Amino acid sequence: MKKPRVFDLFCGAGGSSCGARAAGGTIVGGLDLWGRAGETFQRNYDVKCWEKELRKGSHVKPIAEKIGPVDLLLASPECTNHSVAKGNAPRSEESRETAFQVISFAKTMKPRWIVVENVVSMKRWHAYSKWLAEIESHGYRTRELKLNAADFGVPQSRRRLFVVADRKQEPVAPEKNKGNQVPVTDILHKGTGENGYSYQMRPLFHAGRARPTELRANRAIDVVGKEMPFLIVYYGSDAAGGWQRIDRPLRTITTLDRFALVQKRDGEHVMRMLQPPELAAAMGFPPDYKWPDYITRREHIKLIGNAVAPPVMEAVVRALIS
Repeated sequence: MKKPRVFDLFCGAGGSSCGARAAGGTIVGGLDLWGRAGETFQRNYDVKCWEKELRKGSHVKPIAEKIGPVDLLLASPECTNHSVAKGNAPRSEESRETAFQVISFAKTMKPRWIVVENVVSMKRWHAYSKWLAEIESHGYRTRELKLNAADFGVPQSRRRLFVVADRKQEPVAPEKNKGNQVPVTDILHKGTGENGYSYQMRPLFHAGRARPTELRANRAIDVVGKEMPFLIVYYGSDAAGGWQRIDRPLRTITTLDRFALVQKRDGEHVMRMLQPPELAAAMGFPPDYKWPDYITRREHIKLIGNAVAPPVMEAVVRALIS
């Protein structure tokens, strides 16, 4: 079978394309509004990434004419206004409706397959049923999958919705890994000494430390003991006590710098934030994935947190095209 030609809509840093390429696809282009994402995408796939605002026009036809036939359309529409992490903040319907651009591209490009990834709470969107029905009205058979990255060899617990569509047959679901889930310990110290990121440990308990941070650490110490290392959620809220063990997959990575490693050293507890190379490994990116060397730490973490876990997309695409 020839390699499917793949276009990545809302491509971000290219996590979906990374998985699709590993499954046998040929990446022919991408589109994303954020320049840093497009730069990262182009570094890794050596194809054009269009920087377009899809709310103001789809720009589908000129892109389709430029890249030629497309067999697989990948898409990760804006998820912020679907996510429960947004809390009670106002939702932007304009942002949610970017999902309908998937249909605009599908109508013009006519791919055999479509894979749309988003947060699971997208299904609660009032227009979700209409959106799904419109995809099906163009000749696609669809299937909804709720997949946890930890079930596919990714050292992170990350539940996402994958809507897969096939013009010719019922879409096939991917098989989960049969082995044990990969723990946090597998990604610690990845990239040590690279990109100037700091792996230096600093005292956990000191006069300037925020009281909530100390409380989270103390809750962990009460459970695991004083000698065992653990992670705390340093920034943001957490419904699970604000800490986790390191013999389990990392909790969901976001676009914020939020996880810190704590361990006992020389009689005191010390800590450091997890570094971007560790977070990229926890997302399932390969070690040789190319990140721009001029981006800030904050941009790097945002690129990682916005991405699709490549091994999950690899499994999804492999099941479809095989």
